[in-house]
Amino acid sequence: MKTKILLGAVAAAFIASQAQAGCVGGAVVGGVAGHFAHHHALLGAAAGCVVGHELAVHKKRQREAERRARWEREHHPG
Repeated sequence: MKTKILLGAVAAAFIASQAQAGCVGGAVVGGVAGHFAHHHALLGAAAGCVVGHELAVHKKRQREAERRARWEREHHPG
């Protein structure tokens, strides 16, 4: 029963993932880890979603900074 609930939650998170970058992957990993850590799959999925989202935001900011730096080098050499 818990597995079906977890899969349903992951499916719902996947559908809503367009706005929540990284949440689904983190939720899956966190849910599996939580399941094996004394059957706390939902707590693990929630924590994994938060961590996954934060990592995705961090990566996005790094890519934007690299793009800006490349643009600066190409348009303002010196």
